[in-house]
Amino acid sequence: MRRAVAAGLLAATVLAGCGGGEDVAPTPQQAAEAEPERAAPEEVRPPPLRAGQFSAKLRRSVWLRASPGGRVLGTIGTRTKFGSRTSLAIIHRRDGWYGVLNELTPNRKVGWIPAASATLERQPYLLRIDLSKRELIVRRGAAEVRGFRVAVGAPGTETPLGRSAVTDTLLFPTGAGPYGCCAVALTSRQTNLPATWAGGAQVAIHGTPDESVIGQAVSLGCVRSRNTDVRWLAKNIPAGALVTVVR
Repeated sequence: MRRAVAAGLLAATVLAGCGGGEDVAPTPQQAAEAEPERAAPEEVRPPPLRAGQFSAKLRRSVWLRASPGGRVLGTIGTRTKFGSRTSLAIIHRRDGWYGVLNELTPNRKVGWIPAASATLERQPYLLRIDLSKRELIVRRGAAEVRGFRVAVGAPGTETPLGRSAVTDTLLFPTGAGPYGCCAVALTSRQTNLPATWAGGAQVAIHGTPDESVIGQAVSLGCVRSRNTDVRWLAKNIPAGALVTVVR
Protein backbone atom coordinates (compact mmCIF):
# COMPACT_ATOMS: atom_id res chain seq x y z
CA MET A 1 0.00 0.00 0.00
CA ARG A 2 2.80 2.43 0.89
CA ARG A 3 4.58 1.76 -2.40
CA ALA A 4 1.36 2.35 -4.34
CA VAL A 5 0.81 5.71 -2.62
CA ALA A 6 4.39 6.81 -3.34
CA ALA A 7 4.05 5.86 -7.01
CA GLY A 8 0.81 7.81 -7.24
CA LEU A 9 2.42 10.92 -5.73
CA LEU A 10 5.37 10.63 -8.11
CA ALA A 11 3.06 10.33 -11.13
CA ALA A 12 1.06 13.34 -9.99
CA THR A 13 4.26 15.42 -9.62
CA VAL A 14 5.61 14.49 -13.06
CA LEU A 15 2.32 15.01 -14.88
CA ALA A 16 1.63 18.34 -13.18
CA GLY A 17 4.84 19.84 -14.61
CA CYS A 18 5.08 18.00 -17.94
CA GLY A 19 3.75 20.93 -20.02
CA GLY A 20 6.09 23.45 -18.50
CA GLY A 21 3.61 26.26 -19.27
CA GLU A 22 0.56 27.93 -17.81
CA ASP A 23 -2.41 25.73 -16.90
CA VAL A 24 -5.47 26.48 -19.07
CA ALA A 25 -8.88 25.30 -17.85
CA PRO A 26 -10.85 23.32 -20.47
CA THR A 27 -14.10 24.72 -21.81
CA PRO A 28 -17.34 22.99 -20.71
CA GLN A 29 -17.61 21.44 -24.20
CA GLN A 30 -14.07 20.07 -23.99
CA ALA A 31 -14.72 18.68 -20.52
CA ALA A 32 -17.89 16.95 -21.69
CA GLU A 33 -16.08 15.43 -24.66
CA ALA A 34 -13.23 14.22 -22.43
CA GLU A 35 -15.57 12.60 -19.86
CA PRO A 36 -15.64 8.84 -20.54
CA GLU A 37 -19.03 7.31 -21.15
CA ARG A 38 -20.04 5.23 -18.13
CA ALA A 39 -22.38 2.27 -18.23
CA ALA A 40 -25.32 2.33 -15.85
CA PRO A 41 -24.50 0.35 -12.67
CA GLU A 42 -25.78 -3.19 -12.88
CA GLU A 43 -28.13 -4.25 -10.12
CA VAL A 44 -26.45 -6.92 -7.99
CA ARG A 45 -28.69 -9.29 -6.07
CA PRO A 46 -27.28 -11.29 -3.15
CA PRO A 47 -26.69 -14.97 -3.85
CA PRO A 48 -29.32 -17.48 -2.71
CA LEU A 49 -29.08 -18.24 0.98
CA ARG A 50 -29.62 -21.68 2.45
CA ALA A 51 -30.93 -21.94 6.00
CA GLY A 52 -28.02 -22.34 8.42
CA GLN A 53 -25.37 -21.39 5.88
CA PHE A 54 -24.71 -18.05 7.60
CA SER A 55 -25.26 -16.41 10.95
CA ALA A 56 -25.67 -12.75 11.85
CA LYS A 57 -23.20 -11.48 14.46
CA LEU A 58 -24.75 -8.38 15.99
CA ARG A 59 -22.78 -5.13 15.86
CA ARG A 60 -25.33 -3.25 17.97
CA SER A 61 -28.49 -3.89 19.94
CA VAL A 62 -31.55 -4.33 17.71
CA TRP A 63 -35.29 -4.76 17.88
CA LEU A 64 -36.42 -8.21 16.87
CA ARG A 65 -39.56 -7.92 14.75
CA ALA A 66 -42.33 -10.32 13.78
CA SER A 67 -41.85 -9.40 10.11
CA PRO A 68 -39.54 -7.04 8.17
CA GLY A 69 -40.34 -3.61 9.63
CA GLY A 70 -43.25 -5.11 11.59
CA ARG A 71 -44.28 -5.49 15.22
CA VAL A 72 -41.46 -5.41 17.78
CA LEU A 73 -41.05 -8.64 19.75
CA GLY A 74 -38.20 -7.49 21.97
CA THR A 75 -34.63 -6.23 22.08
CA ILE A 76 -31.56 -8.35 21.36
CA GLY A 77 -28.21 -7.15 22.72
CA THR A 78 -24.73 -7.84 21.44
CA ARG A 79 -24.20 -10.24 24.36
CA THR A 80 -26.37 -13.18 25.42
CA LYS A 81 -27.52 -13.69 28.99
CA PHE A 82 -24.49 -15.95 29.45
CA GLY A 83 -22.10 -13.28 28.18
CA SER A 84 -21.32 -14.71 24.72
CA ARG A 85 -21.28 -12.57 21.59
CA THR A 86 -24.73 -12.76 19.99
CA SER A 87 -24.74 -14.65 16.70
CA LEU A 88 -28.10 -15.60 15.18
CA ALA A 89 -28.74 -18.40 12.70
CA ILE A 90 -30.14 -16.93 9.48
CA ILE A 91 -33.07 -18.81 7.96
CA HIS A 92 -34.32 -16.22 5.42
CA ARG A 93 -33.13 -13.01 3.76
CA ARG A 94 -35.49 -10.38 2.38
CA ASP A 95 -34.76 -6.83 1.13
CA GLY A 96 -32.29 -5.71 3.79
CA TRP A 97 -33.63 -7.98 6.54
CA TYR A 98 -32.52 -11.29 8.02
CA GLY A 99 -34.99 -13.84 9.32
CA VAL A 100 -33.27 -15.35 12.39
CA LEU A 101 -33.85 -17.77 15.24
CA ASN A 102 -33.87 -16.41 18.79
CA GLU A 103 -35.31 -17.29 22.21
CA LEU A 104 -37.73 -14.32 21.97
CA THR A 105 -39.76 -16.09 19.28
CA PRO A 106 -41.81 -19.28 19.78
CA ASN A 107 -40.13 -22.55 18.84
CA ARG A 108 -39.46 -22.82 15.09
CA LYS A 109 -40.66 -19.24 14.44
CA VAL A 110 -38.43 -16.68 12.75
CA GLY A 111 -37.88 -13.09 13.89
CA TRP A 112 -36.45 -10.31 11.73
CA ILE A 113 -33.53 -7.93 12.19
CA PRO A 114 -32.05 -5.27 9.87
CA ALA A 115 -29.18 -6.76 7.86
CA ALA A 116 -27.17 -3.56 8.47
CA SER A 117 -27.08 -4.30 12.21
CA ALA A 118 -24.99 -7.46 11.84
CA THR A 119 -21.88 -8.95 10.30
CA LEU A 120 -22.48 -11.97 8.09
CA GLU A 121 -20.52 -15.06 9.19
CA ARG A 122 -20.34 -18.39 7.38
CA GLN A 123 -21.30 -21.37 9.52
CA PRO A 124 -19.19 -24.50 8.98
CA TYR A 125 -21.46 -27.09 10.62
CA LEU A 126 -25.09 -28.22 10.70
CA LEU A 127 -26.46 -30.40 13.51
CA ARG A 128 -29.31 -32.90 13.17
CA ILE A 129 -30.89 -34.73 16.09
CA ASP A 130 -33.05 -37.79 15.34
CA LEU A 131 -35.32 -38.53 18.29
CA SER A 132 -36.37 -42.00 17.15
CA LYS A 133 -32.79 -43.11 16.48
CA ARG A 134 -31.51 -41.24 19.56
CA GLU A 135 -28.55 -39.90 17.65
CA LEU A 136 -26.91 -36.58 16.85
CA ILE A 137 -25.18 -36.07 13.50
CA VAL A 138 -22.76 -33.22 12.71
CA ARG A 139 -22.34 -32.35 9.03
CA ARG A 140 -19.93 -30.11 7.21
CA GLY A 141 -21.46 -29.58 3.80
CA ALA A 142 -22.53 -33.02 2.57
CA ALA A 143 -19.98 -34.85 4.73
CA GLU A 144 -20.80 -36.38 8.09
CA VAL A 145 -17.95 -35.46 10.42
CA ARG A 146 -19.27 -36.85 13.69
CA GLY A 147 -22.19 -38.89 14.99
CA PHE A 148 -23.06 -40.19 18.45
CA ARG A 149 -25.87 -41.56 20.59
CA VAL A 150 -27.83 -39.24 22.89
CA ALA A 151 -30.65 -39.31 25.41
CA VAL A 152 -33.73 -37.27 24.53
CA GLY A 153 -36.94 -35.97 26.10
CA ALA A 154 -39.25 -38.43 27.82
CA PRO A 155 -42.90 -38.91 26.74
CA GLY A 156 -44.80 -35.78 27.73
CA THR A 157 -41.65 -33.65 27.78
CA GLU A 158 -40.32 -34.48 24.33
CA THR A 159 -37.41 -32.54 22.89
CA PRO A 160 -38.97 -29.76 20.75
CA LEU A 161 -39.05 -30.58 17.05
CA GLY A 162 -37.91 -28.37 14.20
CA ARG A 163 -35.19 -25.79 13.78
CA SER A 164 -33.31 -24.14 16.60
CA ALA A 165 -29.82 -22.67 16.88
CA VAL A 166 -26.85 -22.56 19.21
CA THR A 167 -26.75 -19.50 21.47
CA ASP A 168 -23.84 -20.33 23.80
CA THR A 169 -21.33 -23.00 24.77
CA LEU A 170 -20.83 -23.36 28.51
CA LEU A 171 -18.08 -25.17 30.41
CA PHE A 172 -18.50 -26.46 33.98
CA PRO A 173 -15.07 -26.84 35.64
CA THR A 174 -15.88 -29.66 38.04
CA GLY A 175 -18.17 -31.59 35.68
CA ALA A 176 -19.89 -33.08 38.72
CA GLY A 177 -23.28 -31.38 38.31
CA PRO A 178 -26.34 -32.61 36.37
CA TYR A 179 -25.01 -31.09 33.12
CA GLY A 180 -21.66 -32.88 33.17
CA CYS A 181 -18.66 -31.14 31.66
CA CYS A 182 -20.40 -28.68 29.43
CA ALA A 183 -23.50 -27.60 27.57
CA VAL A 184 -24.48 -26.20 24.20
CA ALA A 185 -27.50 -23.93 24.78
CA LEU A 186 -30.18 -23.67 22.07
CA THR A 187 -32.88 -21.17 21.14
CA SER A 188 -35.72 -23.68 21.65
CA ARG A 189 -37.70 -23.85 24.88
CA GLN A 190 -39.62 -26.60 26.65
CA THR A 191 -43.30 -25.62 26.89
CA ASN A 192 -44.49 -28.73 28.80
CA LEU A 193 -42.49 -28.53 31.99
CA PRO A 194 -43.99 -30.01 35.18
CA ALA A 195 -45.19 -27.55 37.79
CA THR A 196 -42.59 -28.84 40.25
CA TRP A 197 -39.66 -27.96 37.96
CA ALA A 198 -37.70 -25.03 39.39
CA GLY A 199 -35.16 -24.66 36.58
CA GLY A 200 -35.37 -22.77 33.31
CA ALA A 201 -37.10 -23.71 30.06
CA GLN A 202 -34.20 -23.27 27.63
CA VAL A 203 -33.24 -26.52 25.89
CA ALA A 204 -29.59 -27.56 25.63
CA ILE A 205 -27.33 -30.37 24.53
CA HIS A 206 -25.33 -31.20 27.63
CA GLY A 207 -23.23 -33.81 29.34
CA THR A 208 -24.34 -36.04 32.18
CA PRO A 209 -22.77 -37.68 35.25
CA ASP A 210 -24.79 -40.83 34.45
CA GLU A 211 -23.91 -41.96 30.96
CA SER A 212 -25.99 -45.15 31.34
CA VAL A 213 -29.04 -43.13 30.22
CA ILE A 214 -27.57 -42.45 26.77
CA GLY A 215 -29.88 -43.88 24.11
CA GLN A 216 -33.02 -43.49 26.23
CA ALA A 217 -35.93 -41.01 26.36
CA VAL A 218 -35.55 -39.74 29.92
CA SER A 219 -35.10 -35.95 30.04
CA LEU A 220 -37.39 -32.95 30.38
CA GLY A 221 -36.50 -31.96 26.82
CA CYS A 222 -32.75 -31.47 26.84
CA VAL A 223 -30.45 -33.73 24.83
CA ARG A 224 -27.94 -35.56 27.02
CA SER A 225 -24.64 -36.71 25.60
CA ARG A 226 -21.50 -38.45 26.76
CA ASN A 227 -19.11 -35.87 28.14
CA THR A 228 -16.46 -36.60 25.51
CA ASP A 229 -18.97 -35.92 22.72
CA VAL A 230 -20.48 -32.74 24.12
CA ARG A 231 -16.98 -31.49 24.91
CA TRP A 232 -16.20 -31.81 21.19
CA LEU A 233 -19.36 -29.85 20.38
CA ALA A 234 -18.48 -27.11 22.86
CA LYS A 235 -15.02 -26.80 21.32
CA ASN A 236 -16.05 -26.86 17.65
CA ILE A 237 -19.63 -25.64 17.20
CA PRO A 238 -19.97 -21.84 17.22
CA ALA A 239 -22.94 -19.73 18.25
CA GLY A 240 -25.36 -19.34 15.37
CA ALA A 241 -25.05 -22.95 14.18
CA LEU A 242 -28.36 -24.43 13.01
CA VAL A 243 -29.78 -27.47 14.82
CA THR A 244 -32.66 -29.47 13.34
CA VAL A 245 -34.61 -31.95 15.48
CA VAL A 246 -36.65 -34.63 13.68
CA ARG A 247 -38.82 -37.47 14.89
